[in-house]
Amino acid sequence: MNDWVDFAALKRSVPLALIFERYHVKLRRSGRDQYRGLCPIHRGEGPEAFHANLSRNVFHCFSCGAGGSVLDFISAVEGCTLREAALRLQQETSPAAETAAPCRKQLVTKKRVTPAPLRFTLRGVDSTHPYLMTRGIATSTAQVFGVGVYSGPGIFHGRLVIPVHNQRGELVAYCGRSVDGSAPRYRFPPGFAKSETLFNFHRAAATHKPAVVVVEGFFDCFRLYQAGVRSVVALMGSALYESQQRLLLERFRQVILMLDGDAAGRRATIEIAVRLRPRCSVQIIDLPFEMQPDQMTSQQIRNVLWPCGDRRPAAIH
Repeated sequence: MNDWVDFAALKRSVPLALIFERYHVKLRRSGRDQYRGLCPIHRGEGPEAFHANLSRNVFHCFSCGAGGSVLDFISAVEGCTLREAALRLQQETSPAAETAAPCRKQLVTKKRVTPAPLRFTLRGVDSTHPYLMTRGIATSTAQVFGVGVYSGPGIFHGRLVIPVHNQRGELVAYCGRSVDGSAPRYRFPPGFAKSETLFNFHRAAATHKPAVVVVEGFFDCFRLYQAGVRSVVALMGSALYESQQRLLLERFRQVILMLDGDAAGRRATIEIAVRLRPRCSVQIIDLPFEMQPDQMTSQQIRNVLWPCGDRRPAAIH
């Protein structure tokens, strides 16, 4: 892979409209080449806080403060560095110029290709590393998910690696989680779009249960699994993208939202529930303010999901 990146050329040549289309951003025209709408990054208050100028190829959210070029947008949405965002754009094969015109007209969504399976697996992954114990993850749970601190070379060296699979159970990426406070906290490889995948979907689907619990992060998923919840998926963020929504609706009849109890999680819960309720049954688990599922004990998780004690609904257990 060519690691040299011409940042300036990418900013000039890749239309922001193309990136909006690929991330299913829906905006309304407010002037010549000017669009506005709900911020696709923080999805918070202000239905018109997010502004984009397609002729200048820049955006800005007056609510969360995010702004900049196509690289800044990808970096914010995917939680990656600017360099990783640039590498991702550089690997794109779709001609930007041919797609720019229709994007400017309607910013419609299109079905994207599922990430291709990896041709390798990382070796030297320590599933007994002390970091996992500090996060309350048992060795048996780490082994089920294949997570552990990686001692080999490359961008994941010294990080907790988390295998990510597509809906068919094929390994499509690793996420590297910092264990020493170094940035970025989560590192995804160039070319991987987390908006196309639901973490742990293949295991949840294999349970043949009609319902699924939706959480935000990897560790939320681990903790619920550890508490006995087998039908659980993680968004890898607080946003539910169209491809992820399609996976949920194709497989499950009921969605149980158990997002973080902070302001962002509560806003996302309402937004997702509104979108899903016309299509399936939706239940909301309201966590205490600032509480996250990965901060809860197994008993606390069972108490909020099954308030009647041992009478656990078979829908998710």
